[in-house]
Amino acid sequence: MQDKRKPIVGITQGDSNGIGYEVIIKALSDPRILDFFTPVIYGSSKLFAFYRKTIPEIEQMDTNAISSAREAHAKRINIVGCLPENAYAEPGEATSESALAAIKALECAVRDIKNGELDVLVTGPINKKAMNGEGFGFPGHTEFLQNAFGVKDVTMLMVSSRMRIGVVTGHIPLKDVPAQITEEKILSKLRLMSASLKADFCVDQPRIAVLSLNPHSGDGGLLGSEEQEIIIPAIKRATSEGILAFGPYSPDGYFGLGQYERFDATLAMYHDQGLAPFKAIAFEDGVNFTAGLPVVRTSPDHGTAFELAGRDEADPRSMRAAIFTAIDIWKRRNNYSELIEGKMQERRVESDERRNPNKPQIA
Repeated sequence: MQDKRKPIVGITQGDSNGIGYEVIIKALSDPRILDFFTPVIYGSSKLFAFYRKTIPEIEQMDTNAISSAREAHAKRINIVGCLPENAYAEPGEATSESALAAIKALECAVRDIKNGELDVLVTGPINKKAMNGEGFGFPGHTEFLQNAFGVKDVTMLMVSSRMRIGVVTGHIPLKDVPAQITEEKILSKLRLMSASLKADFCVDQPRIAVLSLNPHSGDGGLLGSEEQEIIIPAIKRATSEGILAFGPYSPDGYFGLGQYERFDATLAMYHDQGLAPFKAIAFEDGVNFTAGLPVVRTSPDHGTAFELAGRDEADPRSMRAAIFTAIDIWKRRNNYSELIEGKMQERRVESDERRNPNKPQIA
């Protein structure tokens, strides 16, 4: 049975000098939204108020200052105070203070979701360079969360109403990509994507297209051997495990001819190979989802956009989509878990009946 209670949605502010607060405020500005979920923002009430005043069309929002998500009010926009009282904003500037604020907000939110006080996590946009200058130590949210939850592998899965795209390699320099493309890594990503499509997106038999690394899929080895030596063997192994994987497809023709519409998801070899066409096709409602975590995490598909910060020009659609996508995945995952548990219970009963055919059955 589907969980009928309102989910509690944790939302991190991201970099406090970017557009994070603006898109969060705009996404939550309609009070009717509180009928669907309880928002818990990780950041600062002071900064929230500062950015709300930069949006003239939003006059009032009911907020509730709390110390953790367990104190959240179901009919308020809750704000967990993670930052110092003297926190301030410098819209459009990448500063050490704003980077430290992003780190602190993320750490507080992860603490609460680990403690079971949040149902899903939505992360605001960060400045990776500034955060690493302050000792963050990870290329991005995806890698931080993988480490925080101690899972062997995850994949960045970009999702929208039109397409889903995962990547084999994430936030690494392009020159390092070929060495990171291995048969095991491709197979791991295909396993993660197939499992996530079933549990998180209700796709019974997901079909996944795999892109080539080299132009024209290597052109029979003339333009590179990775397709013949690595990618095709990985696809064959995935197929032998019952994963419906196809390819490799040359990316230019694949996207140019709209072949992605024939598949439930696409696995790209590197970051821009997947994200460039995704954002060209689905930027407004695109969402970054981390497949493979024990919790649901999404984020908007854009960055800090410092050039727009504090100017009331940021588009909240991707943030809004990230929130509702997280809720939808949470509901589907819960239903899927109940379905699997129900099937396992049926099998246990059947097994018990075979072992004990004369055992009286309880009506």
